[in-house]
Amino acid sequence: MAEHFKIPQSINADDEKLMNLADLFKAYGDVTRLRIMFRLSDGACYVTDLADDLGMTQSAISHQLKLLRQAGLVGAKRDGRNIIYSLADEHVSTIISQGWDHINE
Repeated sequence: MAEHFKIPQSINADDEKLMNLADLFKAYGDVTRLRIMFRLSDGACYVTDLADDLGMTQSAISHQLKLLRQAGLVGAKRDGRNIIYSLADEHVSTIISQGWDHINE
């Protein structure tokens, strides 16, 4: 029998928090955004690096980075005339890692 884990919030969590959680998972729900986050888990980089590594246009990468930043999953810092992107915090890679482990069980 499977072990049960308690979710921190009750089923009666307020709708705003549930909507925020749903939005967070939507951000993870795109293959391109996942590829970007996998790449950023190896270290911070520029849009040009991401575009080269993923074989996509800078415009397409920038669009996805904007969505990831809005979701709070990716951070950005100015480096002269360029912007360097990184995962926002350890939670982002933990969620990806746990999801990866789950599908590979």
